[in-house]
Amino acid sequence: MQGFSDGGADLAQLQSTMRTIEVACTSIQMHINPTAAEATILSLAQSPQPYKACQFILENSQVANARFQAVAAIRDAAIREWSFLSNEDRRSLISFCLCFIMQHASSPEGYVQAKVSSVAAQLMKRGWLEFTAAEKEAFFYQVKQAILGAHGVDVQFIGVNFLESLISEFSPSTSSAMGLPREFHEQCRTSLELNYLKTFYFWARDAALSVTNKIIESDAVIPEVKVCTAALRLMLQILNWEFRHDTNSTKASINVFSAVVRHDNASSKRSECVLVQPGPAWCDVLISSGHVGWLLGLYAALRQKFSCKGYWLDCPIAVSARKLIVQFCSLTGSIFASDNGKMQENHMLQLLSGILQWIDPPDVVSKAIEEGKCESEMLDGCRALLSIATVTTHFVFDQLLKAIRPFGTLTLLSTLMCEVVKVLMTNNTDEETWSWEARDILLDTWTILLVPMDGSGGNALLPPEGKHAAANIFAMIVESELKVASASVANDDGDSDYLQASISAMDERLSSYALIARAAIDITIPLLTRHFSERFVRLDQGRGIIDPTETLEELYSLLLITGHVLADEGDGETPLVPTAIQTDFVDIVEAEKHPVVVLSASIIRFAEQSMDPEVRATVFSPRLMEAVIWFLARWSHTYLMPLEESKCHLSHGYDHQHQSIHSRKALLSFFGEHNQGQIVLNIIVRISTMTLMSYPGEKDLQGLTCHHLLHTLVRRKNICHKLVSLDSWRDLANAFINEKVLFLLSSANQRSLAQTLVLSASGLRNSEASNQYVRGLMVHMTTYLVELSNKKNLKSVAQQPDIIMSVSCFLERLRGAASAAEPRTQRAVYEMGISVMNPVLLLLEVYKHESAVIYLLLKFIVDWVDGQISYLEAQETASVIDFCMRLLQLYSSHNIGKT
Repeated sequence: MQGFSDGGADLAQLQSTMRTIEVACTSIQMHINPTAAEATILSLAQSPQPYKACQFILENSQVANARFQAVAAIRDAAIREWSFLSNEDRRSLISFCLCFIMQHASSPEGYVQAKVSSVAAQLMKRGWLEFTAAEKEAFFYQVKQAILGAHGVDVQFIGVNFLESLISEFSPSTSSAMGLPREFHEQCRTSLELNYLKTFYFWARDAALSVTNKIIESDAVIPEVKVCTAALRLMLQILNWEFRHDTNSTKASINVFSAVVRHDNASSKRSECVLVQPGPAWCDVLISSGHVGWLLGLYAALRQKFSCKGYWLDCPIAVSARKLIVQFCSLTGSIFASDNGKMQENHMLQLLSGILQWIDPPDVVSKAIEEGKCESEMLDGCRALLSIATVTTHFVFDQLLKAIRPFGTLTLLSTLMCEVVKVLMTNNTDEETWSWEARDILLDTWTILLVPMDGSGGNALLPPEGKHAAANIFAMIVESELKVASASVANDDGDSDYLQASISAMDERLSSYALIARAAIDITIPLLTRHFSERFVRLDQGRGIIDPTETLEELYSLLLITGHVLADEGDGETPLVPTAIQTDFVDIVEAEKHPVVVLSASIIRFAEQSMDPEVRATVFSPRLMEAVIWFLARWSHTYLMPLEESKCHLSHGYDHQHQSIHSRKALLSFFGEHNQGQIVLNIIVRISTMTLMSYPGEKDLQGLTCHHLLHTLVRRKNICHKLVSLDSWRDLANAFINEKVLFLLSSANQRSLAQTLVLSASGLRNSEASNQYVRGLMVHMTTYLVELSNKKNLKSVAQQPDIIMSVSCFLERLRGAASAAEPRTQRAVYEMGISVMNPVLLLLEVYKHESAVIYLLLKFIVDWVDGQISYLEAQETASVIDFCMRLLQLYSSHNIGKT
């Protein structure tokens, strides 16, 4: 195929090429020899300089797919041959594409137009750093004339679409690959942002302005609507740009808004909120020009005009306008004047006033949605509140609405969420409806407002009205969760999302609930206590008479909510008592009357009832026990014998601080070492042992017990000191050694339980006692493996299923012990490994065809060597290395792992 730079291509050749490509495209559509057809199309793109043929196809073919493939071939060839093309040829290709989309602006084949527009944008970017300013201006003059309507509505729409394509190409997240270094793309991005992006926004705004009056005045759907929609979409795209070059950032002083912009640590996971920070150079176009007022006015006028047509809210122009309004709510940074936030406050108030009609009054809005009105406007209103919350403090957020209403924005937020939760309770469906989405957005808004700006981990202190709003919404949340829990029992499908959801899957939502609860902790803790008390009484009075399943599901839900309210996840560290709980109950100095103590003690007493076999059989289902064990693990990590207890007396300050210190000391000391701590610890250990012994086959429950609860208990030395002195802990260790039911635990649980028991040895009085404790734990396992390996008929005995199971179980336990090696217990763990060196080699040979057992053998040796190597003397190290070499030689000689 001849290139356009070669003038020898005649008409017959061009027509032949066009027919060949048309036949190939038709063959692909008809599934006739598609491989050959694809090869034909590929040959066009791979031909040297196929531009003239491609242009001929674009201008003359009646097959849309052929035109699409032709422009794709222009793109591929031009990017490949760019360095060989003359500057004139490069400009000619771009001009051809621009002229084509303008001349065919009314074409019904939009995908071809979009492809040509995209190719023009890519080629313009490819030459961006080489073209002079004058050359770029020549291209953009043509585009500007189109966007401002000089050539009609269709061309105006095409012009706006081209700028969308261009900006997409210059944005790193949406740019096309060109085989160029990252620096090239960054230089292009920077150049566009500094020199053209604001101009493009002006053009998009002017394009929208040029058609809005006609749209508002017309009673029919007119072509100008698509121009306005595209212009709004382009403005949104520009505001979504990741601005990096604030030309005046050093001159902007910090104000109450820009100082509190949340970044990744407080950002929401459920709802997206993109901050807009273009810098002071954009103030004229976005703020001082009255642009926001025009946008709100446009949407309000269209909304009123089409109020009788419910479908209008989902029309592209309505959606684009709302998205742009919501994005303006995220505007922040030095674009606002250094006036202590007054300009931004006015900006936010203007936006809030505009979106109020989307969400207020909440009951009327939700009723209309339930009766068939589109929910998209209400959801966008929720997103707008989230955006405003993201760029301001809870105080300023609350004050905004008070300028036009007798109550604050927090009250509106609470009322709105209460209404959404009511709808959730009424519908009670597993399908994700609009109320689910609204709840998640509003929860994110609360989370953003309540996470403190300084990252201290406490709760932002709300004003009294805000505190009351938080208490109301938490009460409604609890009521909703309890209703969902009880209703899940009656679900005939047996596949309720609520029942199937794991604790970890609900953790994000529960964490948001906890933040709301802590904002009014003096109200919400007694509320939770009342709910627990009511259900405990209901269980006692209805035992043997009423089916307790609904109540048990409600208790499951309450345990998860309460666990999140009372304590934070440790994330590898020991979590502190939440700040709100430490500081709010200043008048409580008697430990047993502290609301958190009352609540905690009631749950622990309830959990202790699981030790009674009769009660366990009727009340403590495996599912409820999962919540009990999870709660005890989370609670113990914070409140059981806390290290903070000894530090309470060190603080000094004003009277209020002293009251707070006394209250905090009362709380921490109640479950401390010298009060009820050891009693509660004993209860928890007994419950753990019972769970492992009495719920065979319940892997999730046993996993929570081994990995979370028991492992939590051995994280702190002060608890280990008490643990090893308890009869209940000795009972657990004896059960680990002797009880067959514990040999049936899963591999991971075997390993975790062994690791936990060995770690607890750090609580003994000296190193010798610790080592002797570990020897006593593990000698049964090592003796079994030694005796097994010494059997004369080892090869036949070892293949018996029960022997394979026992060997696997003991290897997992040895792995757990090896991974728990500490300086105090290193000697015992080293001896444990040495004692089974020969059995390991023999078993490696015997089980060479049992890949699962081989895996466990190798993992045990890896963990053991890894835990020991830093402690060993030279001679011991040599012995270990010699053993490892023998093991590798044996492994290799039997070709293990290669079959």
